[in-house]
Amino acid sequence: MTSPRGSRSTNDRAPRVSVRVAARAVLTDVEGTTSTIAFVHDVLFPYADEHLDAYVRAHRRDPEVERALRETAETAGERADAPDSVLLAHLHHWLRDDVKVTPLKTLQGLIWAEGYRQTGLRGHIYADAAAGLRRWHAAGVRLYVYSSGSVEAQKTLFAHSAEGDLSALFGGHFDTTTGPKRERASYAAIADAIGLPANEIVFVSDVDAELDAARSAGMQTIRLLRPADTPPGAKTTHPSVTSFEGIEVHPTGV
Repeated sequence: MTSPRGSRSTNDRAPRVSVRVAARAVLTDVEGTTSTIAFVHDVLFPYADEHLDAYVRAHRRDPEVERALRETAETAGERADAPDSVLLAHLHHWLRDDVKVTPLKTLQGLIWAEGYRQTGLRGHIYADAAAGLRRWHAAGVRLYVYSSGSVEAQKTLFAHSAEGDLSALFGGHFDTTTGPKRERASYAAIADAIGLPANEIVFVSDVDAELDAARSAGMQTIRLLRPADTPPGAKTTHPSVTSFEGIEVHPTGV
């Protein structure tokens, strides 16, 4: 179970633990949690917006792109044979408003993956997040990601991060195809997919509504209150830390 504890500062190299949990798995959010919100909104979103039309033209017959465009038409209420220009207009509008719909997230992930491979783009991961993930993985804790960004986007971000290739640390990834991040059923489905009781999983996020949903499904929860990503005066009913250094996870059953 989660329990607050005072910070320890006798050794600057030691993590300053404020929350300790006993869990077999950590499920982590990305934006505002492992990665700064500014990187997503100021780098990744504009990159996808700029390259969307050219990517669709170049990959129009790829099965994933065809499927994403069909889903765009369905979501937007357009005819199945609507021109690409009409569908792209909807996609650009959703992208600029950060609408969390699956076809947009799929295309964003594909565009970013190509950018990471071809342009040297590197994903932002907080150094404390990379260190924490490595520390927990070494201790036998199973690691998973749940983000509104597509599974493809998650994998490429962690594989091409400025903190190195972190992809081997994770046992699985979940996105909006599992369900909305603010609904209890999504977290129950993730626990089933992981194969663990919900109370043996701790969900780490910077959004209280997501944490509320995870807690209602039986998961343990930790709120990230990163100074760069948290509005002044933000409050939470969940155990909270300002970085991954403040979290100590003791694996159970290993």
